[in-house]
Amino acid sequence: MILIVTPAPVDGAHGNGVTARRWAGLLRELGHEVEVRNGYRRGGAPRDALIALHARKSADAVRAFHTDHPKAPVVIAMTGTDLYPDLVSAQVDPEVLAIASRLVVLQREGTAQLGPALAGRTDVIVQSVPEIAPRPPRADRFEVAFLAHIRPVKDPLRPAAAVRLLPAASRIRVVHLGEGRDPDLAARAAAETRDNPRYEWRGPVPRDEALRVLAGSRLLLLTSLHEGGANVVSEALAAGVPVVSSAISGSTGLLGAGYPGYFPPGDTDALATLLYAAEEDHGGLYRALKARCEALRPLVDPEAEKRALARMLRALDLPAHE
Repeated sequence: MILIVTPAPVDGAHGNGVTARRWAGLLRELGHEVEVRNGYRRGGAPRDALIALHARKSADAVRAFHTDHPKAPVVIAMTGTDLYPDLVSAQVDPEVLAIASRLVVLQREGTAQLGPALAGRTDVIVQSVPEIAPRPPRADRFEVAFLAHIRPVKDPLRPAAAVRLLPAASRIRVVHLGEGRDPDLAARAAAETRDNPRYEWRGPVPRDEALRVLAGSRLLLLTSLHEGGANVVSEALAAGVPVVSSAISGSTGLLGAGYPGYFPPGDTDALATLLYAAEEDHGGLYRALKARCEALRPLVDPEAEKRALARMLRALDLPAHE
């Protein structure tokens, strides 16, 4: 029995909950019994291994499991708020990381945040998404999907500020979906929705609805200051939607350092320029973004993620039982 613990609600739409459910499904396909819990509770059937999502928030679960199962392997999946800006600033306990048999990062540049000693027992497992059927985009506008909860690390007001700088001829409209977790920022996003005709924050929606909006968009926009490896980028690749992103390692580790759709984090002018260049396909930019994202589609194939999990389990002497 493999236990997966997540600090997020198991049945919720938050990233850790989504990852926990997806990994549980893939591990079951590999022949393992899996239990998913919101935290660790003592007692019950013996567990063969622990997979803990979020090093800081799951630290107590890791310690308690290790006390109860001192010989069982522990895997810790590192999130963006664990890794960035660095482990010390993120308040990740090095003693908890020392318990881990393996660490997981969600994109290849994540290992650089860990240092050589930890990188040697770290696996890169890119989050997968089944192929998403595209939807015809609206002809009367150039719709840009922005799928992000409103909290400071997402830099959530950057899109609204950038589209205010666009030429009058631009048809760009940003559709923002996500929870208003920071009340002050949410109030400002609501004001932008009232006053800015190029921006609309619709609040939280079910994941199926968010993916429907994404599949009918011309671009996905990501403005985060830090990401561990955003699942929304995987979703965009699965939907064949090109990505415009802040130049952070969480994105460059997925899309590649030479990807043409980056802007400096926090740079409103650069973002506005890039969005308009994509809309107008200046220098073939939009076509280049589209082609690069289509070429990256195999990166987020569920079979690739399942193979990566199987390799990690073999390293823990927990082979698949298919």
